[in-house]
Parts: sequence; structure tokens; C-alpha cells
Amino acid sequence: MADKSRVCSVWVGSETGILKGVSLAKKQAFNFCEMNCLSRDQEVCVLCWGDAQETEVLVGCSNGEVKTFSTEKGLFTETRQCGQSDEGKFTGLAVADSALVTSVESGLVKVWKEGVTKPVEINAGRSVCRMRQNASQRHHVATGGKENGLKVWDLERPDVPVFTAKNVRNDWLDLRVPEWVRDLAFIPDSEKIVTCTGHHQVRVYDPASPQRRPVLEAQFGEHPLTALALPAGSPCVVVGNTQGQLAMIDLRKGLVRGCLKGLAGGVRELQCHPSLPLVASCGLDRFLRIHSLDDRSLQHKVYLKSRLNCVLLSSRDLEACPEAVTAEAEVAAAEEEGEDEEDAVWDTMETVTEKTRKCRKADRGDEGAEEKSTKKRKVKK
Repeated sequence: MADKSRVCSVWVGSETGILKGVSLAKKQAFNFCEMNCLSRDQEVCVLCWGDAQETEVLVGCSNGEVKTFSTEKGLFTETRQCGQSDEGKFTGLAVADSALVTSVESGLVKVWKEGVTKPVEINAGRSVCRMRQNASQRHHVATGGKENGLKVWDLERPDVPVFTAKNVRNDWLDLRVPEWVRDLAFIPDSEKIVTCTGHHQVRVYDPASPQRRPVLEAQFGEHPLTALALPAGSPCVVVGNTQGQLAMIDLRKGLVRGCLKGLAGGVRELQCHPSLPLVASCGLDRFLRIHSLDDRSLQHKVYLKSRLNCVLLSSRDLEACPEAVTAEAEVAAAEEEGEDEEDAVWDTMETVTEKTRKCRKADRGDEGAEEKSTKKRKVKK
């Protein structure tokens, strides 16, 4: 199992509680779990890296357990109880200064510090759909949900949020516009935050400005948006909705720059590669897909047998993983050796073409004799 986990460049969590590792170079998927004790209570809700070296994957399950999977050993090394089933499923998982940060649907954000039995709790409001961490300021996290606007929290001062977004103005009928933050992300090299809503809107907030309302708003399609991801070095955001539609939206003008095709079900999560122009998507159609953001073509497509909730990409090159290339070369050499042995067996066998022709002639002779006998019988009658 350790050799298999080392060649995996993509990690996916499923509804059935299976952590799946995918090797794109070998085009194979591996299950890392105990298959005899699977249940819906162990549904994988969120994934994140446990360290900067990417040797540990933190797996948040729906029963409140956070499991630590070692990619070097190929097995689960630790299990922590970080929530209760009545608090809802995990909506976010992060690591900040050796402390584990968890978020659940009920709105409780907990900071689990080492050596402390009781965690620090933050009440982010009810119906939280997503919690994300700021990659440049790891002690800052943002939350949002249904009728629960965007909030930014400082884990070192968790009493009040650092930033609280304000809802947009009433519509043309002077009616209140409902709020529903489904996913969010911190824009690199800035203090801005981008969100997608269940009312097919993409909004950008700037906590550095005195305006608490969004500084940019765009719309895509007519169905709820469920996930977003920010490509590296690009002023765009990739969003997906409940109908399996993916689009790239320019955050400077709010226009759709292109669509990514091939999906057949609702999108559960998106993640862009940290350095390459690639985006990974997973969802209800049970496929893991890797799209290129340069020409919007489908690079990889792997069927994983169960409905998928979350995806985690490795920061290394997905195409040229040295361990995967070595393993693939060994498999190819073994297959070639097997083919050579099979060819040697066929070469030692004798050909029986002449005997077959004689048998065919004999059979034809028997058929001709039968035809002649039937004709004679007809003449006699």
C-alpha cells in the first residue's frame, strides 16, 4: 500500500467513506480504507494537507472524526474525534501553526491546539456551507453559508470577525436579496475574497476598502453554483454548478471567458494546481476530471465508482511524477517480458494447415455424397 500511495498525485473522498488515491501517470485509482467496515457515517466530507511536505492527508468524516493518512506509509496513523454527528458535517478543515481548525454546518469553528484538551470555539452563525483558510495569512479563515454572509475571522482574536460583508441592495421591486454563500476563496497577493452563491452569482469583496458590499458581481447560468477555484497566476476564477457546467470568469470585468465541457453531474468541488494551468473537478457523475485552462481541453478522466465529495491535488508535477514513471516502466517491462515468453511458446508449436485442408475436402466430399443420395431418392419417387 505504501508504494501505491507514493505514486498518487490526486486524492479524492467519496460518499461511501473511501479515500481514493489516483495516479494520473499510471491511469489507476487505489482505495485506502477497510472495505469490510464501510458505512455512510464515515462519508468523507473534506480533505486537506497536514504538513507542508504533503506527507499527510487529513480526512474529515461525517461522524466527526478527523483521520490522518500517511502518504509514505500508505495507511491511517491517527484518528481524532473533533465533532458530533448532531453538529452537522464538516464544511472546512485547515492547519494553522500546528493547530487543527475544523468547521461544521451548525456554525461552530474549533481550533484544536496541541496539548490542550478543550478547543477554542467560534460561533460563525448557522448553516455554514464553507470555511476556507488564507494561504498567505494562515491564522485568517473565512466562513459563509445560507442566510449567513461572508465573515473573516482572526484565530488569534476570535471574539469578533475581522470583516463582515454587507448584503447587496434591494432589487428593483425593493425586495431583500437572499444570501447563500456556497464556496469562497482568498485571492492571492491581495486581501480580496471571491465567493459563489446558490443564486448563480460570483462576488468579489475587498476588506481593505470602506465598502462592505461586493466590489464586483457577475452571474453564470441559471442554476446554483456549488464550487470555485482560483488558477495560479490568472485573474480568473473557475466555477461549477449543480448541472455539471464549468466556466472561467474574469474577475476584472466579470465576463465569462470560456466553458469547460465533459461533465454529466453536479460539481461538488474544484481545485486548481498550485503552479500548472490545470483544474481538477469531481461530483455526482463519479468521474475525476483534469482540464487544461490554456485550451480548456480534457486532459484526464478517471471513473471512481462512487459519488465524490472532495478533491486534493499534489503540488508536484502531475504528468512527470518520478515514482509513477518508474513504476510504469516496471509494469511495461514485465508485460513485454510476458509477451516474449508467449511468442516463444507459439513459435514451438507445429502448424496443421495441410491437415485442416484435407479435413475440409473430406467434409466437402461427404456433403456431396449426401446431396447425390438425396437426388437419387427423388428420381426413384
